[in-house]
Amino acid sequence: MSEIIVAPSLLSLDYTDSKTQIKRLEVAGAKWLHYDVMDGVFVDNISFGPMILKQMSKLTDLFLDVHLMIVKPEKYVDAFIDAGADQITFHVESFDSAEYGVQVIRETIKKGVKVGITSRPHTPIEEVLPYLKYVDLVLVMSVEPGFGGQSFMPISLERIQQYVELRALNQYDYLISVDGGINEETGKKVKKAGVDALVAGSYVFSEDIEKAIQSLL
Repeated sequence: MSEIIVAPSLLSLDYTDSKTQIKRLEVAGAKWLHYDVMDGVFVDNISFGPMILKQMSKLTDLFLDVHLMIVKPEKYVDAFIDAGADQITFHVESFDSAEYGVQVIRETIKKGVKVGITSRPHTPIEEVLPYLKYVDLVLVMSVEPGFGGQSFMPISLERIQQYVELRALNQYDYLISVDGGINEETGKKVKKAGVDALVAGSYVFSEDIEKAIQSLL
C-alpha cells in the first residue's frame, strides 16, 4: 500500500492563525486539506462556503478535498471549483436517485476535478454501490456528519473492509478515506482495515500539530 495521506480538517483550524498553522501542516507532512461544507439543512451545523476556500487556496498548494454536506450540491460545484477545489465529495443522501447522482458526478469529473462519494454511517452500503465505478474517492464517515469532536464509531471498520473488497473484486481504483474521531489509536485501526487517507480535525489541532500528523503517518 502507498503512503498514508493525512488530511487535516479545516473545521478545527484556528482561523486567527491560519497562515502559520497551514505552513506547519505542510512541513509536518500533510498532503491534503479537508474542507467541510455544511448548510444547516442537510446537517444541523453551518460552516463555510466558496469564499473561505478561495482564501485558503491562496495560502497553500496542498490538495483541497471538499466535502459537501448540503442540499442540492450540484448547484455549487462550479463555485467550489472556481475557489480552488481539487476534489469534491458528495453524499448519496443529497440526491433524489442514484441515476441523478451518477449524472452529477460524471458532469463534475468533466470539469477537471476528482470526485468522491460518501454516506452517513448507517446508510446501507447498497446505496453507494452505483457510484463506485465512477469515483476517485470513497469517504467512510466514522461519526454522524455535522460536528467535529465526536467519538469514532467502530462499525466503520467493517464498512472500510467492504470497500476494500469491492475495489479488489471489481478492479476499481478509488482511494478510501475515513473521517471522524481519528487519533493515533483509531488511526492504527483504520489503517489496518485498509484506508488510504485519514481526515483528522480535533486531534491534529488540539495537540501538537507536527506530533499529531507524524503519529498518523
